[in-house]
Amino acid sequence: MSKVIILTDQNFEQEVLKSELPVLVDFWAPWCGPCKMMAPVLDDLSNDFNGKMSVAKLDVDNPAHQAIAGKYQIQSIPALKLFKNGQVVKEYLGYRDKNTFVGELNLAL
Repeated sequence: MSKVIILTDQNFEQEVLKSELPVLVDFWAPWCGPCKMMAPVLDDLSNDFNGKMSVAKLDVDNPAHQAIAGKYQIQSIPALKLFKNGQVVKEYLGYRDKNTFVGELNLAL
């Protein structure tokens, strides 16, 4: 069983930019309703794509994470970005159900 990685300003580079696997990063905030709806979808994706892709979350409301959110131009949430080899290769805005996401990720990976 794979687990969603909780990102911080301390581990973002190692867990995302230097990852050997593609990483789907959820830029979210605790007060965001659609972000909360995405949580079980991300848990499922983490399990379904175990070994093919990692799934991670970064709380953009945390002041320590503002620089990362700014660097990746996060202006609305949930915003999800798929990183490969340290580069953003695909972006997703807003809530998506699991089936939609699985299809999109299979094409992107």
